[in-house]
Amino acid sequence: MDTLRLPANKPLMIAHRGLSWLELENTCSAFVAAGNRTHYGIETDVHVTSDGQYIIIHDDNTKRISGDHLVVEETTFETLRSLRLLDKDGKRGRNDLRLPSLQEYIQICKRYEKKSVLELKNFMEPQHIANIIEIIRQEGWLENTIFISFVKENVLCVREMLPEQKVQYLVVHYTPELLAFLKENRLDMDIFACNITAENVQELHENGIEVNVWTVNNMEEGQRMIDIGVDYITSDILE
Repeated sequence: MDTLRLPANKPLMIAHRGLSWLELENTCSAFVAAGNRTHYGIETDVHVTSDGQYIIIHDDNTKRISGDHLVVEETTFETLRSLRLLDKDGKRGRNDLRLPSLQEYIQICKRYEKKSVLELKNFMEPQHIANIIEIIRQEGWLENTIFISFVKENVLCVREMLPEQKVQYLVVHYTPELLAFLKENRLDMDIFACNITAENVQELHENGIEVNVWTVNNMEEGQRMIDIGVDYITSDILE
């Protein structure tokens, strides 16, 4: 594990899928491990299950992390929860390695006073986004949540429901058309780190747009992100 020498205040470090270099990604163990470090926030991914509940997992199916091929959005919450996940050595054995609920993730962020950086995976119907918002509101953590998504409809839906919420549009490339979209909808940006420059960051900041970058896993790239002035660094390993 490498530790960056961060200037005062920024950039703020986000633990990608929890502390995923130490514990299996997107598990309560990974979230608690990140909670015990100096990270500003903990990023994760939420899917809608076949019975309209909300579960934490990155992939669209469970094969990579469990060995069992189940399509997440075609499977019930309880079936997904019953899976015993593979540890980082590829073996089963730990009863604590299960797919977390949305509530469990939020509760851990709240307990350790970490910002929740929540990716809405795939297109979600507005009612599901409203339900997710309400779950976080009931946990008393909505003001400490940043919503992110690659899906334009998702970020626009959150913006409509929560006009003052922090929302970041996930992208791979930066374009002039993207800047116009972000400005029009008062969105921040979360971009693939290799595709952002100091000039881009300056232009975004001049328009009041914060910049998050993913996924930065070496010191050289981390230092470049610091030097060009990004606001957040999302990483599996850097602190």
